[in-house]
Order: sequence, then C-alpha cells, then structure tokens
Amino acid sequence: MDNPIKVLLVDDHEMVRIGLAAVLGTEDGIEVVGEAGNGKEGIRLALEYKPDVVLMDLVMEGMDGIETTRRLLAQLPDCKVIVLTSFLDDEKMYPVIEAGAFSYLLKTSRASEIAQAIRAAANGQSILESQVASKIMNRFRQPKPAAAPHHELTDREMEVLRLIAGGRSNQEVADELYIGVKTVKFHVTNILAKLGVEDRTQAAIYAFKNGLAE
Repeated sequence: MDNPIKVLLVDDHEMVRIGLAAVLGTEDGIEVVGEAGNGKEGIRLALEYKPDVVLMDLVMEGMDGIETTRRLLAQLPDCKVIVLTSFLDDEKMYPVIEAGAFSYLLKTSRASEIAQAIRAAANGQSILESQVASKIMNRFRQPKPAAAPHHELTDREMEVLRLIAGGRSNQEVADELYIGVKTVKFHVTNILAKLGVEDRTQAAIYAFKNGLAE
C-alpha cells in the first residue's frame, strides 16, 4: 500500500480546520498530520511533520499566508502549498503565487475538489480555481506599456544627446567624442527622429525631463 499524502492545515479559523480535517479524514490516501492556527505555528509544524501538501489560508493575524508560504518553502522547497481562501483580489493572489503557491482554490470549492487538488499536487500537477486562471490569463493578455522613445537610442546616440543637452555644438560634440562633424549631424538626425522631436532644443528638454542629463 502506498504511503498516504501527508497534509497540514494552516487556517486561523478553528471551525474551518475541524471541517477540513473531518472531510479529508474520509478520503483514501490522504492523512491530516497537523493543524495550525497561524503562520508561525504552521511553519513549526511543517518542519516537524514534513507534510507533502499544506492547505494555506491567506488572511491570518500576525504572519499572513503570503509570508508564511514564502518562509515555509524556503525551508521545505519540495512541499506543495495549496492556497484555500475566500479572496480573489490581485493584492493577495499574485503575491502568494509569486511566493511559490502551487495551487489556488476558493473556500467555496467542494470537498471532492479539494481532495483532487491535494492528490494532483502530490503528483506535481497544479490546479487553479477557474476564476483564478481567468484572471491570470487576462493579466498576460494586457498589452505591455510602450517603451519610452529614448530606449531606442544607441549608446553613441545617448552620448550625443547628453552632450547636446549640455549645450555643446556639433563641433564640440565631435571633438569630445573623437568623431567627425558629419557623423555628429547623422546621430542628431537619428535622435530627433527616434524621440519624435523637431530640433535640438526639444531633444535637450526631453533629456532633462527623463533624467538623461544633468
């Protein structure tokens, strides 16, 4: 007979822990090895029992589920943390996933769904609540903000821009960079085009506004 999946419950509501322990106790191949009422106790019990899976609440007094997950996984990286929470807001969901949470379920999930997530986690398979998966996909679909125009400048063009902003003439720029005046004019033309400005003065103003020149 295979060893049962060891599960630790971390939730600051006693009735939630009692209910989960009772339900999971009827599932074949799953054993609740401990219950913790806060994050600090959860880490202590995790180090003691070495659970395969931790069911983690997010909102707890003292150390919340995000920090508890981060610290627990730093010491037990092979453990799988399943978030079981009532919250779907971005301020909690994304940080705990970044902290290493393996799966994310809502407390409205059926007992069979929680048990399925535990078995899946033990087999290295992540399960996300459908609403969570939708939010994550929508986040990736959001267009990334356009890069600032000066990010298109080459290193040499950036040098020329800084010197222009410093009041240097084309000849002075050429002398300082050891290049020809025609080359400087070529760079200036490219700089104006990439920044979308009409003249050297506007280029200098852009440089100062964006912290590219002192």
